[in-house]
Amino acid sequence: MLKASYPFYLANEPHSPNQDLAVTNKYTGEVATRVAMADAAAIDRAIQAAVEATEPMRKMPAYKRQEIIYHCVRRFEERFEEMAQALCVEAGKPIKDARGEVTRLIDTFKIAAEEATRIYGEVIPLDISPRAKGYSGQWKRVPIGPCSFISPFNFPLNLAAHKVAPALAAGCPFVLKPASLTPIGALIIGEILAETDLPKGAFSILPCHRDGADLFTTDDRLKLLSFTGSPEVGWQLKAKAGKKPVVLELGGNAACIVDEGTDLDDAVGRIVFGAYYQSGQSCISVQRIMVHESLYEEAKTRLTKAVAELVHGDPADEKTFIGPMISEKEATRLHNWVLEAKEAGATVLCGGEREGAMLQATLLCDVPAGQNVNTQEAFGPVAILSKFSDFDAALKEVNNSDFGLQAGIFTRDIYKAQKAWDELDVGGVVIGDVPSWRVDHMPYGGVKDSGIGREGVRYAIEDMTEIRMMVLRNPQA
Repeated sequence: MLKASYPFYLANEPHSPNQDLAVTNKYTGEVATRVAMADAAAIDRAIQAAVEATEPMRKMPAYKRQEIIYHCVRRFEERFEEMAQALCVEAGKPIKDARGEVTRLIDTFKIAAEEATRIYGEVIPLDISPRAKGYSGQWKRVPIGPCSFISPFNFPLNLAAHKVAPALAAGCPFVLKPASLTPIGALIIGEILAETDLPKGAFSILPCHRDGADLFTTDDRLKLLSFTGSPEVGWQLKAKAGKKPVVLELGGNAACIVDEGTDLDDAVGRIVFGAYYQSGQSCISVQRIMVHESLYEEAKTRLTKAVAELVHGDPADEKTFIGPMISEKEATRLHNWVLEAKEAGATVLCGGEREGAMLQATLLCDVPAGQNVNTQEAFGPVAILSKFSDFDAALKEVNNSDFGLQAGIFTRDIYKAQKAWDELDVGGVVIGDVPSWRVDHMPYGGVKDSGIGREGVRYAIEDMTEIRMMVLRNPQA
């Protein structure tokens, strides 16, 4: 059960100056709880507190950072079902998916605890020419300083964790703005962090309206901005961020190639999961399904049947696979894209109907080029099916996109797998599975409009640290 209200966290402490943010149950539309909202003055105080915590965080030994992160792991495990139920309510996430996200939250913090004690440097021989005789060098990584994090609505726990956990491991204080639609998961993380003896100012978690959150981006006291969300917003923030490095995890319209010889018994189940889990609200959800002509008709029949059988309804029901989209506005937007494609000549194989925020799992084929459902990020339970005859042409079609996050390739040909890895302009190529697959310690991110930089705890730590060089001269050498 959700509490009646939640405070925000400013410099490690709960504050409830108001209860201005109503958080709705995304299935019923009813207000489920209320959350305190931070104004510009509170955000300013939080940033200054993070600045003042920079030195204490830098001096904290690795074992102590590790202990704090492991405390979070234990508390997440103890509050597992509470966190899953909160996700189910605030995000409309089917309860099985919600439990899966809590599991990933725990994994991400475990990885960060391990990485906290292995942030390594390197010894560099410098005597590459006579002028450098007697010189040697070594470098280490040091915390970059106060970080600004903005997390999205679709994974309120784990995508916040992919920013928070590496920051704790690296020794960086941070301010976090969770999505206003789904702030509860991040605030529960704040409750647990407040139980630790982190230096005052080490963290602030501040729900706020987008139009009042400029300081998260523009304030020069912050030394890194990490944003996960829409491309439209992400690139705007980068333009306003000033001198600070920026990491962007943005959208996609992920493609999955099903090559000749693929075992459809295996591939169909994985594709249906990859396209429709979380009601398709994942940036690596399968959106474009490209099947070799030798398998196309059978794949179409099997996929249509499997998608039509998906259970829609209350996300709290253990049997539900398709719950509501995050809002009726988003469901209407995607439903209109489906209607536009149908008007242009596409065939709706199954689904295609909407009631409020509930959009049926929809599979299309014969979608004309240039339609939004093909070129833009659907971010909902809609996928399109097409066929190909030439593998090289299919690779080019995958690349025919403004996005480049991940791609999936079902093939038994090792040479084709290698070629896909070499030629696809994406951040990750998944062989024998869907592009929707991710484990939380791998480097994850995209190219083109899908973003810049990589997450995955070790790689986020690299962004949150800087190399500091030391040169030693031995005059007797």
